[in-house]
Amino acid sequence: IMDVPAPLLRTQGYVDGRWVSAASVFPVLDPATGLELARVSDCGPEEAKQAVDAAFRAFHTWKQTTAKERSVLLRKWFDLLTLHREHLARLITFECGKPLQESLGEVTYSASFLEWFSEEARRIYGDIVPSSANNRKVLLLKQPVGVASIITPWNFPSAMITRKVGAALAAGCTVVVKPAEDTPLSALALAELADQAGIPPGVVNVVPCSRDRTPSVGQVLCSDPLVAKISFTGSTATGKVLLKMAADTVKRVSMELGGHAPFIVFNSADVGKAVGGAMASKFRNSGQTCVCSNRFLVQSGIYDRFVDQLSRAMDSELRLGHGAEPDTTLGPLINSRAVVHQISDAVSQGATVLKGGKRLDGSFMQPTLLAGVTTDMLCTKEETFGPLVPIIRFETEEEALAIANGTDVGLAGYFYSQDVGQIWRVAEALEVGMVGVNEGLLSTPEAAFGGIKQSGLGREGSMYGVHEYLEVKYMCFGGLKP
Repeated sequence: IMDVPAPLLRTQGYVDGRWVSAASVFPVLDPATGLELARVSDCGPEEAKQAVDAAFRAFHTWKQTTAKERSVLLRKWFDLLTLHREHLARLITFECGKPLQESLGEVTYSASFLEWFSEEARRIYGDIVPSSANNRKVLLLKQPVGVASIITPWNFPSAMITRKVGAALAAGCTVVVKPAEDTPLSALALAELADQAGIPPGVVNVVPCSRDRTPSVGQVLCSDPLVAKISFTGSTATGKVLLKMAADTVKRVSMELGGHAPFIVFNSADVGKAVGGAMASKFRNSGQTCVCSNRFLVQSGIYDRFVDQLSRAMDSELRLGHGAEPDTTLGPLINSRAVVHQISDAVSQGATVLKGGKRLDGSFMQPTLLAGVTTDMLCTKEETFGPLVPIIRFETEEEALAIANGTDVGLAGYFYSQDVGQIWRVAEALEVGMVGVNEGLLSTPEAAFGGIKQSGLGREGSMYGVHEYLEVKYMCFGGLKP
């Protein structure tokens, strides 16, 4: 069905360099059709503990390898992802639903983190600090934290893993990955390629499990004393649960949680470019990404032009269908109920549906354009994971910033303006970790990805992504004068 060669279609857990079966299996479904794609080993707390123990044993040898050795292995893994790009993309499309073009883009993005961190591995520098006493030297050494638990979501089933694991391995850490229950096949294919690349047993472990087993597996990964660090991407609510678990053993945490990105179009904007940015930012993965634009704020001077052009672009550029069909641009939703609820709430409070608004067969949702939206409506208060564009009209820059910042999360924000003074003011004033200025897509391995407020802790990608997996050891070297 997926046309993927057997070695890449793994359905068992990967622990200590071996493929292991669990007592039971769980089905992986195609979200577009509801059909079963595969049955995957349903790992439980026992397998999770075995994986943690294997990672802990492997850490003692992996941390002794040279940065050059780790760099070479990450580079080999990158080469294998590039070689198998088409097959990995098909896995993503079938298990998570995104169009094949987007899946190919994700594999390229996914591989780019392995390439980036293979290069960063050799640039983990310490410091020699001038001492206030002349008979001693002050050295700051960087050392890996230890075993990292990696818990990832379904919407980027490959890239969310490499962004974390690449950094961890570059730093000298070992990992246990728990992929989302909807999308374990991509994670297991990555493990197969890590194995082919020669990454030693126990350095990368993958424990897939069903939704029912997730809490008990998560418990092991977040509370076992041998785990030094947790890196999680997912909802803010789940992140808070994991933070509480991490507190008992004072683990390091990286949290990349929910967003609620504003997309602001000022009167000075190039409207055509703003529409292009809105299309790219909103409809990628059918609106199911944490940096998707959620609230569209359009200044009154260009409001009608923007809405008209966006409406036309939605008509001409969007096509619903199975991700494997060549002209599909919007695949299925993992959860369409929430979007339907937001639309009916908005309409009940006076919003107008200019386009779409209906749920179609199964898990498909029409791309929807809402006007007359106010900040009282649910769609402006909670994150939307779907193809919904709610448009709020505003008059002044101050008003737009007040609306944009009036939320307890702050991951990404976007705005379009040609006024240089305004660009600096707004970029600095937006309470988010990432700002796209006249740009709707901002993810890249060189840049620091992450949020402020309740959108998370720490940064991924960039040179800072490696720091999350390192401790700084201060070495005071004394007695240097006779």
